[in-house]
Amino acid sequence: MKTHMNRRDFIKTAGIVAGTTMLSSRFAFAGESVSNQEIRIGVVGGNFGTGFYFNEHPNCIVEAVSDLIPERRNALMDIYKCKKSYESLDLLLRDKNIEAVVLFTPATDHAKHAILTLNAGKHVLSAVPAVMNIQEAYDLFYAVKRTGLSYMMAETSTFFQIVISAKEMYKKGEFGNIFSSAAQYYHPGLETLYFTNDGKPTWRHGLPPMLYPTHVTSHLIAVTGERLTSVCCNGWGDGSPILKGNQYNNPFWNETALFRTNKGNTFIGEVCWRGALAGTERGEWHGDKMSYYSAYKSTDDHKVITTSDLGTDHGGFVVSAPRVEAYPRKKWWETDMLPETMRHPSGHDDSHCFITHEFISSLIEEREPEVNIREALAYTIPGIVAHESAMKGGIQLNIPIIE
Repeated sequence: MKTHMNRRDFIKTAGIVAGTTMLSSRFAFAGESVSNQEIRIGVVGGNFGTGFYFNEHPNCIVEAVSDLIPERRNALMDIYKCKKSYESLDLLLRDKNIEAVVLFTPATDHAKHAILTLNAGKHVLSAVPAVMNIQEAYDLFYAVKRTGLSYMMAETSTFFQIVISAKEMYKKGEFGNIFSSAAQYYHPGLETLYFTNDGKPTWRHGLPPMLYPTHVTSHLIAVTGERLTSVCCNGWGDGSPILKGNQYNNPFWNETALFRTNKGNTFIGEVCWRGALAGTERGEWHGDKMSYYSAYKSTDDHKVITTSDLGTDHGGFVVSAPRVEAYPRKKWWETDMLPETMRHPSGHDDSHCFITHEFISSLIEEREPEVNIREALAYTIPGIVAHESAMKGGIQLNIPIIE
């Protein structure tokens, strides 16, 4: 089954909030707010959820927090200067003062928790990935459509400083035609999170790399808006006993995927949990006028490559030697893209303040957030199909587009 609803139909049927049609914000998000309206939110999940500075946003009030573990609830209350807490998401959803909920719960619960929140009449900001399988993708899409509420996925790479720079380059036409691109998410050592202190497996135990694809796919989709339409993927595993008995029946530590886009272009995405690899999330964009390569390490410069005049190599063959120049890191968080109170470094290449601001400002302005439900599924579904390809020996599979 394939759903391919066009943009106009989606906005017409699903984009109504408070009686106003929400407008798309692709490649742009708000700067300093000009509204006095305040959105009352609930924050669920006391590990990753403590790093998003909601209390600093001029249009946001953290009404309540929730976590199953008391120590984490207390941490959330302390960080967000909030006096109200709940022992579960279910209890928090009964709070009529809360307009939107931020979900930093285990990945395997994201779709279920997002649908519960939408059904409770509240907007959603969810950690990645949006869903874990194709059925969840359809269920979540239609929950957003049916309720008319806002959904945003908190993909950090979309708001990396390097990716914001690539967006600007793309808008200005500096790449010319992007004919291929690539991205890598390397997180060696992740197995330290596979089990709790008492030996119980966590949701991360054996997680297939391509079921956590959004740090990779966002590097292309957030810049060009392309859709990934087919994939061949290869997985690598070493038979390690650590992977035995995982809930996903996954034998792979690492997965490498070759995607084709709806423009006929190539995208190579790689997610790896083990190996002699630098811990990194990076991308590269190859154009016929200019290419842009992000660094592997935060201490290095990015690179811009342009073509130069034709010459000859040592064998006498005509070549065009590339001109490679360092591209200094831009600190977009210092600009008026953020409210003045949030212009400071934050987690994951300074993306956290941007995620916070984009979610809150999209609700204030009654528009769709940049990583809306369509974009979230476009980031997530290709990885689900890529892992299926790897499990089937790398065969080429088509990727459903839910729009």
